[in-house]
Amino acid sequence: MTTTVLDRPVDAGAAASPVPTRRRRRHGTGARALTYTVLGIGLILWLIPFVWMLLGSLKTQGEILQRPPTWLPQNPTLENFAAWFGPLDFWQFFANSAIVAVATVLGNLVFCSMVGYALAKMEFPGKRVLFLLVMLTLMVPGVVTFVPLFVMVSSLGLVNTYPALILPFVTAPVGVFLMRQFMLGIPEPLLEAARLDGAGEWRIFTRIVMPLCGPPLATLGILTFLSSWNNFLWPLVAAQTEEMYTLPVALSLYSTGQNATNYGLLLAGSVLVITPIIVLFVFLQRWFIRGVATTGLK
Repeated sequence: MTTTVLDRPVDAGAAASPVPTRRRRRHGTGARALTYTVLGIGLILWLIPFVWMLLGSLKTQGEILQRPPTWLPQNPTLENFAAWFGPLDFWQFFANSAIVAVATVLGNLVFCSMVGYALAKMEFPGKRVLFLLVMLTLMVPGVVTFVPLFVMVSSLGLVNTYPALILPFVTAPVGVFLMRQFMLGIPEPLLEAARLDGAGEWRIFTRIVMPLCGPPLATLGILTFLSSWNNFLWPLVAAQTEEMYTLPVALSLYSTGQNATNYGLLLAGSVLVITPIIVLFVFLQRWFIRGVATTGLK
């Protein structure tokens, strides 16, 4: 009688315990497979336009316009790329875009870091009001300030110059917010110890705070470079001669003729425009992901 009573719970537990474990494993495997399938489909859909752009840049105008369309070029050609590096003077447009993008990135890294440090670690009258104004500017569309900005640049005589393309974007509200949120996570005792040792705010900022801000600086640099490199509307208005055109402006103007669009030239130019962005992200992706993941954490 005793043996029967003692054996039942043991046998029931031994028989029942593997079942939930197996179900959990099967459920976990199924969920993981479904996740990978959805992500794989999303990746394919995301890559299709880029693959079409790359293959189309190797086609002639007639082959691009033929119906039904084909994926692979029948007679691959580099004439579209040769046109950009030949008569269209690609390197001039590339140099303009590079100068504007690099200067804009450097300005944002310096000034957004300064403002972010002041809002995060310094006390002064009107601090909260200033931060509120920064947040409010995030909600203002850029088109609203387009006309006043052009009037201001024109009044200063900066139209068709590099300062006209750089200065309006040298500090971005999103950059200030990004740097402030990261700097809030820097331990205050670390800064107090530096102050007790006689370090001023500038030395604390340059020697202690900035070396700790690698991830958000990389994130801000990539976002700013991407925005500046792809900027089209403002350079179209501010740059009024071919010598000052950036790549997006040249791409829109020279790939469209009087009667039709040269799609091969347009696709080849698009490949040349996005290549530097892809290269930059490949080298800085580790810092970019870390900066996005850690910003705002305390």
